[in-house]
Amino acid sequence: MNIIISNSSNIPIYEQIKEQIKNKIVSNELKKGEMLPSIRSLAKDLRISVITTKSAYEELEKEGYVETVPGKGTYVANKNTELIREEQLQKVEGLIDTAVSIAKISKISKDEIRNMLDILYEED
Repeated sequence: MNIIISNSSNIPIYEQIKEQIKNKIVSNELKKGEMLPSIRSLAKDLRISVITTKSAYEELEKEGYVETVPGKGTYVANKNTELIREEQLQKVEGLIDTAVSIAKISKISKDEIRNMLDILYEED
């Protein structure tokens, strides 16, 4: 599994791992029922502590993205993809709401916001 860790980021490593795995699940790069690397294997590949990887997997399990079967491994949960999409839409909505509030205070027009959005959307 291709996960990139940034040591210079303010985001904790376990959170970086969690978010990247979530993104792979949401984008269907990781499919329902697919087995994730073992905690030890991923920790070794990323050259990080097993505890850090375990924390990421535990968070993913709490949020319903993965299921752990004792002695067998961790698998992508059979969570409804529409539910996952709805959760992501809610997050985006909240961030846009914050951006619009800041824009209104700063007298930034809708056209300027659209231009920014177009540029940012195309960057990735």
